Amino acid sequence: MKLIVRAYDLKLKHTFRISRKSIDFQPSVIVELQEDGFSGFGEATSNPYYNITIDIIQNDIELIRNNIENTSNETPEEFWLKLSPFLQNNPFALCALDNAYNDLYARKKGKKLYELWNYDIANNPLTNYTIGIGSIENMIAKMKELPWPIYKIKLGTPEDIAIVTELRKQSDAVFRVDANCAWTVEETLSNAEILKKLNVEFIEQPLKANDWQGQREVFKNSVLPIIADESCIIESDVVKCYNHFHGVNIKLMKCGGITPGRRMIAEAKKLGLKTMVGCMTESTVGISSIAHLLPELDYVDMDGPLLLAEDIASGITIENGKTFYPDRTGTGVILF
Repeated sequence: MKLIVRAYDLKLKHTFRISRKSIDFQPSVIVELQEDGFSGFGEATSNPYYNITIDIIQNDIELIRNNIENTSNETPEEFWLKLSPFLQNNPFALCALDNAYNDLYARKKGKKLYELWNYDIANNPLTNYTIGIGSIENMIAKMKELPWPIYKIKLGTPEDIAIVTELRKQSDAVFRVDANCAWTVEETLSNAEILKKLNVEFIEQPLKANDWQGQREVFKNSVLPIIADESCIIESDVVKCYNHFHGVNIKLMKCGGITPGRRMIAEAKKLGLKTMVGCMTESTVGISSIAHLLPELDYVDMDGPLLLAEDIASGITIENGKTFYPDRTGTGVILF
């Protein structure tokens, strides 16, 4: 098997701001695995919150190039188990490799990835479109620029309630809000009362990731469902979220790819938690991997390509929240 690693700076349409950072470019690494005339693709983006840079991703992959290229005809599960001991501290790199291998494996089998898993795509959830933090006027402008059935609104400012109140005047769409760890217990419970009246569907990660005691109080008293994000990173976190959150937002880059992501989804379902997969502002490469998990999800945030000024690949497409799969095997990705 041959490994090819490419780095990109993905330019965003607009400055993207959440409670802890603002970006205009998203650095990204694309992994390609080639074998028997087929190619599989995976993606990992940099993330300062998790101390992941493009150099770290590339260097860690290069250190195990021989292990990767000496793989042949192993199942995705076997491939993941083979590489995970080397990349315990870099699940982003592991994700790119795991997703690429799942893609390659399905292509060699002549099937779309969801077909390989025997998933039924008839009732896929719609993806939300994210409105990053900005002035109220700026956030309204972004909504008007792209009318959408579901918006995820980034919060974590002194004006959070005013923001949602004004945005609600502009749209009857479903609203979800994401505070990215910026609220206290008291703020969350108070805000939830108001946000429910504004027809918000759920609140994502209101408290700091390690505030389990506070999250238990929020879980017991919030009038809105609470979805874990930063509190749910790896597989062992799913059970910790039980009786602390109503659902979990799984990020493939945080957990190490599709293979552990599917295990986390299964565990969440067993515990009665709502299932969601989110993205990390990646291109169509990463989003196309997520798309094949849709039949197993209650919610999804896979709007990465919609936030880009220019994409680097073709694959799945999204229209008014609905996902359409290309007539190609694997994840369907082709690099431009």
